Order: sequence, then C-alpha cells, then structure tokens
Amino acid sequence: MGMGSQAHAVSYGTPTIALSTAYLSGAVGAVGDPTVQVTVAQSGADAGALTVSASLSSRTTVARTTDVTFTGTGGTRQVAVNARAQGYTDLTLKVTGVDGRTATKTLHYAASAAVQQPADTRYFSGSSDASAAVDVGGGYVVVADDESNALRLYDRNASGAPLKSWDFSSRLGVTKEVDIEGAARVGDTIYWTGSLGNNKDGEYKSARNTVFTTKVTGSGSGTTLTYGGSYKKLRDDLVAWDEAHGDRYGFAAGTATGQVPKQIDGFNVEGLEFAPGSTTTAYVGFRAPLAPAVPGGKALLVPVTNIDQVVAGRASAAFGTPIELDLGGLSVRDIRKNDANQYLIVAGSWAADDNSDPYALYSWTGNAADRPVKLRDLPTTDPGGWEAVVDVPDLTSPTARAELLTDNGSADLYGDSTEAKDLTHPEWKKSRAVWFTVTG
Repeated sequence: MGMGSQAHAVSYGTPTIALSTAYLSGAVGAVGDPTVQVTVAQSGADAGALTVSASLSSRTTVARTTDVTFTGTGGTRQVAVNARAQGYTDLTLKVTGVDGRTATKTLHYAASAAVQQPADTRYFSGSSDASAAVDVGGGYVVVADDESNALRLYDRNASGAPLKSWDFSSRLGVTKEVDIEGAARVGDTIYWTGSLGNNKDGEYKSARNTVFTTKVTGSGSGTTLTYGGSYKKLRDDLVAWDEAHGDRYGFAAGTATGQVPKQIDGFNVEGLEFAPGSTTTAYVGFRAPLAPAVPGGKALLVPVTNIDQVVAGRASAAFGTPIELDLGGLSVRDIRKNDANQYLIVAGSWAADDNSDPYALYSWTGNAADRPVKLRDLPTTDPGGWEAVVDVPDLTSPTARAELLTDNGSADLYGDSTEAKDLTHPEWKKSRAVWFTVTG
C-alpha cells in the first residue's frame, strides 16, 4: 500500500479558555445578575464543538457546579451563577476539546445576601460608595463615589460594571478624595460638590473644599464628560457668611479643627440642586448641622445665587435667604428636581451610623414657603445607606417610580466582617440601585 493512501490523523492543539474577569459578584435571589464572558478555542477544531462546564466549587453552600449556567455558541460564551447563600466560592470553569483534552480557569465568586424587592434591584459594581447620581438619558446614569474621584457611567436597568469612567483629579489639582456628595445638572453642565467638611477624624482636607463642573456631550451609552472649572473656597465663603449673620448655624465651630462632620452641630454637605426655574442659583443641602442643632431640628438649604460665576472663577459665592425644611428631624442626603420643578428629597440622619437609622423620601415644590410632603419611609433592613436619587418622575402620576442608590461602603456584603470599601477587588464592590413607587 502506498504512503499516499494512508489515513492522516487530524492534529489538534491544546484547548484554551479565558475569562473577561476573574472576579464576579452576585446576590442571592437576584434578578439580572451580571455575567462573565468566556472565550474558548482549540487549533484545528471548530470552537462551536468545544464543551464548557463548571467542574468544581470550593464552597458548595454558596454555589454548586449545577448553579453555573453557560449560554452562547462558538468561541464566546456567557457564564452566570445562581447563588445559594451569602459568601465566597472559587468556581473552576473547564473547556473540553474535541479530542478530550481540557483546560481550566478559576472564577472567584462572591454572593451578597438576599434583599427586599429583588425584582426592582440592580447592582452597580466597581465601587461600593455611590454618593451622587445624574441621569444622562437613554436609561443611563453617571454615578459619583465619595471614596475616590471617579465618575462612572452605568446602565440604570442592568447589574454590572461601568461602561466608562472619568477621573479629573489631575485637572482639579488634587491627590486626595474630593468626597463628592452632591450633583446637579443644568443644560450640558453638571456641577459636583465635595462634602466641604472635615474628614472623620476632624481634620481639614483641602480637596474636600471643591466644587467643579463637567460638560456633557452625547447621551445614554454615548455620554462623554470633559472637565469644566472648579472653585475651592465655598466652605470658606459659607463660614464667613454665617459669621456675618451672627453665627446662626455655627459653621465656624462646625469646621473647627477636631470637629467631626457627621454630628448634629457638624458641617457636612450632601445635596445640590438648582432653584425652581434657575440656572444660576443652586441649593446647597446640609447633612449637618440641623437648624437648630438639636433633635427634631430642621434640614438646612443655603442658596448660592451665583454658582455659575463662582465655578467659572469670576466671583466669590453670594448667598440667598437660607431655607429650613421640616423633614421630621432628618437632614438632606440628596435633593433632585425635574423640568416641572418637582423635587424629591432623600432624608436621613446626620449621624455616621446611617446604615440603620431612619430614612424617608419627601416631595417639595422648591419654594421656601411650602412644606415638604412625606411620600414614604425607606427600608433600612438591607445593607447600605440611601444616598442618591437619579431623577424625578412626574409626581402627579399615581404610580410614579424613582430609582435610588445606596452607599454600601460600610456594609458587610459577604458575611466576612469586611467593609465593602475595603474589599481587595473592585468587581466585588457594589452599590444597590432600587426602583420605588413614590406616589399613590
């Protein structure tokens, strides 16, 4: 028999498997948890003929191999995990080639506990300390973080990592966190403010005394932010204004060295929004102090009447008549309005132990003479403190819904006594976004 008639065996290479990320966070009972992309290949073979499976779980109480599902065909598959319990597990993912040879990768998986309203809950990963949010249309939102200076773009309706992020620290001339706590949009400009207060040890940190702007181009998933301008003396202006008016709110004492900001008589800004019909007057909302600084005191808003000139570097801040709002002894944690000048106020405690203190949602007209109206209490049994409202629906609708975000920084998400902001992998850090019916 001639050599040309001999059958030649097909030669296959060693199969390969790669993951879009080695770390994934999910939640027990979650709807729409994020997935990981799995890329497989084997030279000499059709990628569609390769088999992908989960072959091992290091902690089956959290997730078993049967809780791992794969979708897709060809060289790209998607893997999802259905968590059984809170905690961590390492999942071994295996590709099997057409000749039986295999390759594996490890997916490090973390599951947070079940929450109320899972169908209305999504998780924004990459950061646990959501502190302010601005809608940019098309179902997308830019979220600030009070533990870094990053601004991140998320799909409002999906759990997962940010699509884009921006950090303007170098343009701001800061190396420390601005402690971004409030934001407001007018036209194509977003104003962002730091807390303006001392740090938790009562020390002055200049980066926190920052207000800056970003310009928005595009919308939705195509949103882009560019740096505008900044101002680093709003705290100083507020203290001088208060001193000139008889120390009515105690701003000088609240900003003194050693003064912790999250006290009933402290100094801490957490809200920013424009006055009705205005593009130049912005309400600065205080977490502390209350007015007066006693239990049951009112929440404080101070109008900055020339914020456009301030951030453009053309003037020091000028102030209007302060507004004191009865929020049932709670203070401003966020304030947001719509084009019809309907406002929502997230009200919470001035205290630092805010993951369990009361929270409530109020509507308001934006006019000083009008009292806020309590719409609902916000649940506090799940991790995280309510920190931001994305946008304001038409509050005349009987079934209006609004999306609120939590700051999960001090939450123990995975049951190992580690605060979320101290987790070693950003993929495991996450804030909750929850839709609530706010009227009717």
